[in-house]
Amino acid sequence: MTTLPALSDPQAAICILSLLVAPLAVAGLALMNTGLGRSRNAAYSMMTALCAVSVAACVWFVCGRAFQGYGGAGPSVMLGGKPWNWIGAEPWFFRGLPMNGSPALLTAWFGMLSAGFVSVIPLGSGADRWRLGAVCVSTALLAGWTFPLFSHWSWGGGWLAHLGVNYGLGRGFLDTAGAGSIHVVGGLTALAVTWILGPRRGKYTSEGMPLAIPGHDAVLVSFGCLGAFAGWLGFISAGAILFAGVEPGRVVLIGVNTLLNASSAALAAALITKLRFGKPDASLTANGWVSGLVASSAAAAFVPPAAAVLTGLLTGALVTLSVELLDLRLDIDDPTGTVSVHAVGGIAGLLAVGLFGRMEAGGEGQFLAQLAGIATLIGFVLPLTYTINVLLNLVMPQRVAAEGEHHGMDLHELGAGAYPEFMTHTDDFLQR
Repeated sequence: MTTLPALSDPQAAICILSLLVAPLAVAGLALMNTGLGRSRNAAYSMMTALCAVSVAACVWFVCGRAFQGYGGAGPSVMLGGKPWNWIGAEPWFFRGLPMNGSPALLTAWFGMLSAGFVSVIPLGSGADRWRLGAVCVSTALLAGWTFPLFSHWSWGGGWLAHLGVNYGLGRGFLDTAGAGSIHVVGGLTALAVTWILGPRRGKYTSEGMPLAIPGHDAVLVSFGCLGAFAGWLGFISAGAILFAGVEPGRVVLIGVNTLLNASSAALAAALITKLRFGKPDASLTANGWVSGLVASSAAAAFVPPAAAVLTGLLTGALVTLSVELLDLRLDIDDPTGTVSVHAVGGIAGLLAVGLFGRMEAGGEGQFLAQLAGIATLIGFVLPLTYTINVLLNLVMPQRVAAEGEHHGMDLHELGAGAYPEFMTHTDDFLQR
């Protein structure tokens, strides 16, 4: 069993303040998903975000924390003479959890917020065609099983976290604020959902060429970016304190690196789209900004500022090219670029820890530990989340009926639109 770091009073105070602002990241992402979608689905987009966060919080309270565990307690499998702790073994319903501001309670609060965060990520990829009931059930499975299983391996003292102790690979897999546990897990789930739902009607011509379906509100998207930045600072600061025991002064470096990462990623996306299309693309620049935030979720506490800039530039470039690759070459209709932003951005951040991380001690082999975590995400979590959603689709079809997509999810699912006094679409976007 391992023990997570005890917290000093300043660490606990900063952690509490950070967790109070962390929900802004979820709100910012929900606003971005809404703005990047069609106007006739705007109310539905916010409704699904609210429902997904609510379901995730309740499921996390029931069983998610139990499966994530705390401090490494749980069953282990002996392989090569080394224990591989694979799942948590805490009581359900927060039973036995001290309600006194302890590190265990703060970790549970962080986990509950993280479960809500990861549940909102796939909503962007399923925009305009994912039924509300299916969203809620898929979210329950994600927040109650897939997310806590991997977060136990990386946060709860599982086998990935023990790669340093057992095999001398640095400090083990490092993911202090969820680049892997939240963003890559959410991004891979988004990829699975997109595969299962298929492209939106009218997205591809009979020859297979993609057609642009622009978002309806760039102001919402930009505002969501700024709100997400504040929330991300909370997530990264709290995660670094809870899971890596960083001192309070390191929070300043986290803030600097997070801003540099996001800013350089956004500038890279703006420059690439300017060179390719003659004008910078607002939505891809916004995606670049968020991809920089995603990458900083792993690396902000451990890399120097110059490395944060380099990571951001590479992440922004990769995400911009990935969006085009998925849409144009692989026929994957991801309306908000979620797969690229969260899966690709998260992997870039995890690699940055291994490449640029400065550890006080035990940094040798860190890159291999990060590769092991990435391989687990792609080789295990992706097939797992895809299988879960395929089975769900057999029982509860996840895609809305054609008439719902045609008339808009606001009217079909909610019975009212977000903008009743304005025309919310034109005939150009009513293709059957």
